[in-house]
Amino acid sequence: MRDVDLNADLGETVDGMPTADDEAMFALVSSASVACGGHAGDDASMRASVERAARYGVAIGAHPSYDDRANFGRLRRDPSPADLRASVARQLDALAAAGVDLRYVKPHGALYHAVSADAGQAAAVVAAIADHSARLGRPLPVLGLPGAIVEAAASAGLPFVHEAFLDRGYTANGGLVPRDRPDALVDDPARVAERALRLVADGTVDTVDGTRIAVDAASLCLHGDSPAAVAMARAVRAALDGAGVEVRAPW
Repeated sequence: MRDVDLNADLGETVDGMPTADDEAMFALVSSASVACGGHAGDDASMRASVERAARYGVAIGAHPSYDDRANFGRLRRDPSPADLRASVARQLDALAAAGVDLRYVKPHGALYHAVSADAGQAAAVVAAIADHSARLGRPLPVLGLPGAIVEAAASAGLPFVHEAFLDRGYTANGGLVPRDRPDALVDDPARVAERALRLVADGTVDTVDGTRIAVDAASLCLHGDSPAAVAMARAVRAALDGAGVEVRAPW
């Protein structure tokens, strides 16, 4: 692989306060998954993200979640399929109203994990994305981990793009270590940069128990709200640039 996407979850304003250094991160990534009101974000932050994306040549994806700002969208919810579909649709419409050229959709937090394991929630989320795609006149790719969402996207005629996480611990079965464990996060820029190079070179990642597993990923993710996010993004870009790997959006 001589090119790869580098994405970050951005625009995650809470009560008017940003959770990340969006200006610095937009300058380093090729795709930004922008919060659109479910767990974070508001009209002003969405407009700011659109403006930054235009300045830095970054592709924007929607980052919908459960309607759960109190928990930053990180607790599992079980809305009805109709309610979940309507919630995701509202969030996509909110980001579209900011003038975005929407290129993909990536669920956030607990919803991200739910659509990998729960076929019903995956179908509801994909239905909202398919509806929005129909209005756009083009299919919106779905970004995420393997699981039920892959089949749901395929059934709706939507491309699915696999991603890998540079700043999260992996279990031996390819899942992410739960956030309540001390080994859930990776925050050392040098280690994160090495992980990016390995994923590009041979598609593998080291797990928290010391094994090495295969990970199929066309996009690499950093969380913008991590304290060391900017330092990690700079280290990753330097490593990839030094190895002759082009960082570009695939959308």
